[in-house]
Amino acid sequence: MNGDALDIAAAQDHTEHVFTPLLWQIPVLLKDNIDAVEFHTTAGSLALAENAPGRDAPLVTRLRDAGAIILGKTNLSEWANIRSSNSISGWSAVGGQTRNPYDPERTPCGSSSGSAVAVAIGLAPAAIGTETDGSITCPASVNGIVGFKPTVGLVSRTHIVPISHSQDTAGPMTTTVEDAARILTVIAGSDPLDAATAEADARKVDYRAALDAGSLRGARIGVLRYLLPSYSEETREVFERSLQVMRDGGAEIVDVTEPPADWRNLGTWELQVLMTELKVDLNAYLASTDPEQVKTRTLADVIAFNAAEPRETVLFGQELFLRAEATTGLEDPVYVHARESSLRAAGSDGIDRMMADHSVVALIAPTTSRAWTNDREDDDDMQGSASRLAAIAGYPHLTVPMGLDRGMPVGLSVMAGKWEDAKVLSLGYAFEQLTQARRAPEGR
Repeated sequence: MNGDALDIAAAQDHTEHVFTPLLWQIPVLLKDNIDAVEFHTTAGSLALAENAPGRDAPLVTRLRDAGAIILGKTNLSEWANIRSSNSISGWSAVGGQTRNPYDPERTPCGSSSGSAVAVAIGLAPAAIGTETDGSITCPASVNGIVGFKPTVGLVSRTHIVPISHSQDTAGPMTTTVEDAARILTVIAGSDPLDAATAEADARKVDYRAALDAGSLRGARIGVLRYLLPSYSEETREVFERSLQVMRDGGAEIVDVTEPPADWRNLGTWELQVLMTELKVDLNAYLASTDPEQVKTRTLADVIAFNAAEPRETVLFGQELFLRAEATTGLEDPVYVHARESSLRAAGSDGIDRMMADHSVVALIAPTTSRAWTNDREDDDDMQGSASRLAAIAGYPHLTVPMGLDRGMPVGLSVMAGKWEDAKVLSLGYAFEQLTQARRAPEGR
């Protein structure tokens, strides 16, 4: 917790205001890959343990200007789960292992693990997470909270430790859709240092004001049926009950039985994009830090640091870092093809086409399975995920609690097209109001 937070709140109490800012004295936590002037930013890595950049990310400036109290930083999956394909969600060399409050032996998912758990147990009403693919929505789902991944380009990524400028975004993690909408209204907006946000000021709205508890009435909503066989039987049963709630709320449910044409190629293309952009984008972030504080000036330096630091590799290696270091830049034809192909397959030929072909206003699915164990030796593994299409396309994706699977939370995902963030939030809000499905961890 920030020791200055109470002092800041006290100072605000003695300040005269003509109006009350939207987040007046609301405590907000930040994932520890987001710069804030009074904190270190480590991304969970000992290589950045002394990184005190002394600057606010633009989204943090927006939070402060709206009256929020930046309470502190939250643990994350180290380097946002991009160092190794065998990484452990919620673990970092700096912060240790984040625990799922519903069952400490099960994963908190990641990489925004600490942000999700902190909100779930009531340390703060809101936290900011970041997502490249599933890093907001998965931990929100398995920890029983609301998580929203905005359209890429709606929220600035400046001064956030990056993975991919094509897919990265920050977003709110809260206990209610209304709070998520309130936070998004504050942090959305253009940033001259982030070209992707050029349209943000023109596209943003008051997301809280746009919420409509009756928005399911008359709405045609597509179910991604082709995903469902990968989920547990219990999660599928919870989902089917949720569909009936939507029907009772006036929605027309339409089955989408076929995936996009290039569905099976998406993972390969996405990884090529992430590896190439990680090297370029992380090198740029590292170059912006103080060389007296951060001796690792490039990805290659970080790789060498990890190889010499046993505390970094005690649980898993860095094969993805090594693969990223071997890439040759944004002009590489292999990268260019992968980005163009993945964006088309997930966007215009994916979410956009499925919505148009079925005349639906949104797509839904279970977000992921109940939390699985961290034991590599058992067979209780992740079952199902709805994050990839929206992540690659850069489209909005909301997860809302829909019930419990063997006592563990599971979420409902709502997705739609680019800049349709208000609609996605409103549909999720209507579902939330009908179900009130969230159950806090025992004792919270």
